[in-house]
Amino acid sequence: MCFIMSSIFPPLFVLFIILFQTGNPQQRNVIETSEVVILFEEPLRSAAEEVADIYPGVKKELEEVLRWKLNFKPTILLLNNKDTFQKIAGSDLVVAVAIPQRNLIVIDYPKMRTRPFAIGTTLKHELCHLLLHHYIQRTNLPKWLDEGISQWVSEGIAEIIMDGRRSFLNEAILSNNYLTIDELTDGFPKDKKSLLLAYEESKSFVEYISGKFGRDAILNILKYLRDGYEVDTAVLKSLSIPLDELEKTWHSHLRTRTTWITYLTTNLYQGIFFLAALMTIYGFIRFLIKKRRYKDEEGEILMPWD
Repeated sequence: MCFIMSSIFPPLFVLFIILFQTGNPQQRNVIETSEVVILFEEPLRSAAEEVADIYPGVKKELEEVLRWKLNFKPTILLLNNKDTFQKIAGSDLVVAVAIPQRNLIVIDYPKMRTRPFAIGTTLKHELCHLLLHHYIQRTNLPKWLDEGISQWVSEGIAEIIMDGRRSFLNEAILSNNYLTIDELTDGFPKDKKSLLLAYEESKSFVEYISGKFGRDAILNILKYLRDGYEVDTAVLKSLSIPLDELEKTWHSHLRTRTTWITYLTTNLYQGIFFLAALMTIYGFIRFLIKKRRYKDEEGEILMPWD
């Protein structure tokens, strides 16, 4: 998630950063190299050392994919307190946030360690946000492209905990109830279902562009955005197709590969668990009925007036 600061930026977080950055260097938890500054809460020293070790490789991989130099020194803050992190992120689904105005990445380290996240892919994802915003003006970088590119370069990993047993995109395809790209330009929805769908759509749309037009098409779009063009013009100049038409062809592509059969197959385990639960409930009810009948029959035998 890319977090844009405003006048209501959480005061607790501002104070937290000030204490880290202005405190006695011998007392604060910080590792600084020529390329990155890592701030961390105890007991995350070993995690901070791991970040320092892998950062050069992650940076190099990102530069090779996007062909842009990451010529600034970011700060990475590792938090061990989920409450503090949630005040920053504003969502309990998020494991990391990037704050481009401060070249800052904040990671909820305990939550980040859940599958399928790993520190390297999480770091690459958030660094991608910083790199994109470093070269492209915020007004020229739509949210769907920012998030889609960041997932594209980080093995499909998003900042949020995705439900691997359920695809909201498949549901949207079958019901023809997408979030439009226009709706995902300035920001993402807040409710869980729509937020997860927004991430899935962003990833899918960028992957579709890359698959149909090639990786260079993605890089050309970014180049035009960097040069100051709006996204509609950047897409048209790069792909020779208007953005709204591109969205329609993407929807058509999704419909051809997604049917009720594939949807049911994708959700097979969820269906099995649901049926198993129904069978368990049904069996329990039958057991209670039989037990009640047995008691009634036994009672009839024992009644003296019978």
